[in-house]
Order: sequence, then C-alpha cells, then structure tokens
Amino acid sequence: MNTSGFMAAAVNPGRRFSRRRTAGQTLSGLAFIGPNFILMIVFWLFPVVFAFVLSFTNWDLLSGLGGIEFIGFDNYRSLPGDDKFLRSLLNNLYFTAAVVPLTVILGLAAAVIIHEHVWGKKVFRLVFFLPYISNIVAVSIVWSLLYRHYGPIANFLRVIGIEHPPSFLADMKWALPAIIAMSVWMQIGYACLIYSAGLQGISKDLYEAAEIDGINRWKRLTLITIPLLRPTTFFIVITSLITSFQVFAQVQVMTDGGPAGSTSVLVFYIYQNAFRFYRFGYASAIAVVLFVIIFLITLIQWIYQKRLASDY
Repeated sequence: MNTSGFMAAAVNPGRRFSRRRTAGQTLSGLAFIGPNFILMIVFWLFPVVFAFVLSFTNWDLLSGLGGIEFIGFDNYRSLPGDDKFLRSLLNNLYFTAAVVPLTVILGLAAAVIIHEHVWGKKVFRLVFFLPYISNIVAVSIVWSLLYRHYGPIANFLRVIGIEHPPSFLADMKWALPAIIAMSVWMQIGYACLIYSAGLQGISKDLYEAAEIDGINRWKRLTLITIPLLRPTTFFIVITSLITSFQVFAQVQVMTDGGPAGSTSVLVFYIYQNAFRFYRFGYASAIAVVLFVIIFLITLIQWIYQKRLASDY
C-alpha cells in the first residue's frame, strides 16, 4: 500500500487551511492598524517631509504651490545672522535652564512631603496635578490677570513694603521670569506624580534599616531616595527638556513675544514667520533646527536609557 500519497492528501488540506487562516488574520490585523497608519502618514509623515522640503524654498503660501521657489541653503545661511532668531534661541535656552531644574527639585520635594508626611495622599496628588492637565490658554489668561500692575501679586508686594513693584509682563527684565514661574507651577504636578510612583517602588526595609543605624532624614534622602530615583529623574528631565523647547501658548497669550522680543522663543518665532509674515520657507528652516535639537535630546535619552537598563 502506498502510504506517501495518503499522507500527502491528509497533510496538504491542513496546510491550505492554515495558510488561509494566516492570510485572514493578516488582513484583519491590517484592517485594524491601517487607519492609524493612514492618519499617521497624512497628519505626521507628510507634514514633516513637506516642511523639510519647504526649508529649501522661498514661499509665501498666498502664491499657491506654483509660487514655490527653490533657493537651496539660503534660509539656513540666514539663521546665524538673524538677531531675532538668535534671541529666540537664547530665550529658549534660558527658559529651559530655569524650568527644568526647578520642576525637578520642587516636584521631588512635593512628592517626598506628600509620600511621608501627608494624610490623604491621592487628594493632594490630584490637586498638584490639576494645573498640568488644565487648559493652558485659560491658565495663561488667569496668570496674566495676576501679573497686572494692580493685580493680586503686585498688591501683595505693596503690602510687604515694595512701593513700586515691577509691571511683570510689560518689563523686559521680568516678562520671561514671570512666564517661567507660571510654567514651573503648571509642571510641578506632573513631576510630583511621576516621583510618587517611583517612591512607591522603593522598599521600606531600606528606610527602616537606615533609621535603626541612626541616619537622619536628610541623609536618607540623599543616600537612598535620590540615588534610587535616578531613572525617574532622568525621565522627568528629558520630558521636561522636550516640553520646554516646545513652549508656545503661554508666550503667545501672555506677552505675544514682547516686550521688544524679550519673551520670544523658537516655536513662537516659527509661528510669527509662518502665519504673520508668510515666510513659510524660513519658518520651516527654523522648524528643522528645532527638530534637530529635540532629536539630539531624544537620542541622548535612548543611549542613556540603555545604560540605565544594563545597570539595573
């Protein structure tokens, strides 16, 4: 009896059924993820590629696609000589250098205090987190009212003996620090929430052993808490850095880049060139520079994260 033909007949139908089932599963998977990919291409990949191409052109939008004029690297060559671009970049660096450390330090302090000394931790964490999820335009308007010359902050300063408080948002020296204070206030809740999650992952045995050894609270913080929260701190620093280079709404609402450009930052300058001066090519070149900065920050995060993973 020839058993090979019988075996082939018995095996092949199963294989055909398996292939049909695999093909059906593939089509089902594509049907689920297809819309997401299409939306990503339309609303992310195409704008990124189009902005990169536009950075080599001179285009004012009003002339239509036919008005696109390729000028090579002229937009990029103009950037080092553009005082407004350089000032916006320096303002952005100043903003970042102030916001990121303050967010990390105050967020950690709030998380430790809530974790160790506060009853009803969830309520306080929610209260701290609310500014971060609030509408930034509404928050900016409220803070603009607080910063007015006869607003609550100025009146409080008068009460404590400062007769002529600064007009915060109208003063070149105080406008950017005022926006920084508002931004830190909004982001503390985010850092506090992330740090709170990190604190819950630290074993209580370490603190109990340190307390038995007579180590005070400050040393427990510096020798146990901060070192073990290093991955959490790194994550908060990176996300805060990226967010600080994307700051726009509070600048646009509170000062509109003024007074005299003292609060202009990169994203605001991109907006200004694109939608006020209709210099879309030049605005795209600045956007590419901003993309490179954020890409480098992300690359550093990726490399350092791999090292942290190997350490732990």
